[in-house]
Amino acid sequence: MTRAPVRWQAEAIWEAVAPRLPGFTVEILPEIDSTNTELMRRARAGRTEPTLLVAETQTAGRGRLGRPWQSQATDAASEGPGALPSLTFSLGLPLAPRDWSGLSLAVGVSVAESLQPGLPAPGGPTPRIGLKWPNDLWLDGDRKLGGILVETASFVAPQGAAGPAALTGAARYVVIGIGINLLPRSGDGMNTPPAFLGEVDASLDAPAALGRIAAPLVAMLQSFEGFGFAPVQARFDARDVLRDRAVRLSDGQAGTAHGVGDDGALRVLTAAGMQSVTSAEISVRPAGRALPPA
Repeated sequence: MTRAPVRWQAEAIWEAVAPRLPGFTVEILPEIDSTNTELMRRARAGRTEPTLLVAETQTAGRGRLGRPWQSQATDAASEGPGALPSLTFSLGLPLAPRDWSGLSLAVGVSVAESLQPGLPAPGGPTPRIGLKWPNDLWLDGDRKLGGILVETASFVAPQGAAGPAALTGAARYVVIGIGINLLPRSGDGMNTPPAFLGEVDASLDAPAALGRIAAPLVAMLQSFEGFGFAPVQARFDARDVLRDRAVRLSDGQAGTAHGVGDDGALRVLTAAGMQSVTSAEISVRPAGRALPPA
């Protein structure tokens, strides 16, 4: 089925972001291997201007630990005119926080709050869009809605570069990649059953979802640069899907999740005592779910 052109809100996003992020650009590509890969390629070539890069289709999208992220429809009949099965984009910009710990968690908070701004009253039901440490968005506590991939380039622009493309001091070029399921998809071969954004708000197609996410995400990154993760800790806790649940770590340890510290570390009470899990190389799954292969 031929898909109608997607009407992106690129100009509106640029107008909302550019005043607080000089040199900012928005690019929409019909197809690319991976938006994260492309922005990292540009950074290695010295192109480090703030860029929001959106792909309607990714042919080699990837998540944490190099796992593939599908962005093609699994059931073309489920698409409406102009509908995309997923929203895939990356935001790249120079950033120089005092501490990088908890960055992916802060990003998750921003995205979840943009897509589901309101929280239930205290004592009420849990938020539908939750956060699974360290970089996933889950729906209703047990199904994966989206993922976040953070990569940084510690090198600087070529000698002689000037303006926003030239990194200085302790700054790195950080690339924040985000993928969100918009339509139903098959869960074959997945460790976590998939969810899709239409279950939360059927009006949120790819352009509308991106329009909600982009400007608040930039604001969150700039806040993180100045103040770190600690001011966001309570907001993560409100959506933490692992808290008080039995978990197993990929290194063989098991225990109960006790939230995250102000540095973004996951606290797990094991037989050996309270452990602070900080490594992005450690996978965490609620007990009863299979861990991904090593």
